Amino acid sequence: MPQAQVLRNRPGIRHEDWSQWPTIPLEQMESTFSVQQYIQNMVRHDASDVKKIVEVPEGQDRDLWRYELLRQVCQDLNNFVVLLEPECTASSCPEMKALEWLYLCAGHPNPQQCSALDYIIHTLDSATALLNSQKYFPSRVSIPPTSLKHFSNVTRRLYRIFAHAWFHHREVFTEFEIESHLYARVLYMIKYFDIMPDDALVVPADACMTDLPEIDRSSMVSDE
Repeated sequence: MPQAQVLRNRPGIRHEDWSQWPTIPLEQMESTFSVQQYIQNMVRHDASDVKKIVEVPEGQDRDLWRYELLRQVCQDLNNFVVLLEPECTASSCPEMKALEWLYLCAGHPNPQQCSALDYIIHTLDSATALLNSQKYFPSRVSIPPTSLKHFSNVTRRLYRIFAHAWFHHREVFTEFEIESHLYARVLYMIKYFDIMPDDALVVPADACMTDLPEIDRSSMVSDE
């Protein structure tokens, strides 16, 4: 029997070999967290291939795939926050704004105004807590139908982080996007799952550092 592939970084590993294990086909993964691991492997292998990362493979549960995509976006956004912190301060950005839009923070009993950085941190914390909630998402192998409504709300709030950074911290946005292609992934996810109307997408597709592929909507299943 062939030895199982161990997907972890061993003690003493060289920097250039960090996380450089081969990508295993999804159908060969037997872990409860196989979808999460597969998405992480695809992001690590080629973050610019947003079509392969976002689109639901044949035979996979659409809702579970979307759930794991959102969890990964939250994880990757934490790296973005680290870059934003030095210049997105309470004095430079006392309000969470993008263009003329002012966003109130929902991370409180009643929505209220926060500095942009506090808004971003509260939004990420609340999104992560929700997606890890045993009440709404008790299983990593199926998603309760009553919890599907949370996907769109979380995605819209996370999108505002990119909007603020694009209009107020353009250099940081661009630096992070060149490396991560995270906005391209989120934008393609929004379009693929038809989450937000085009007129609500205030950050242009030109902000992506990769070309977004066309979406064949004839083969898609609506959320409705």
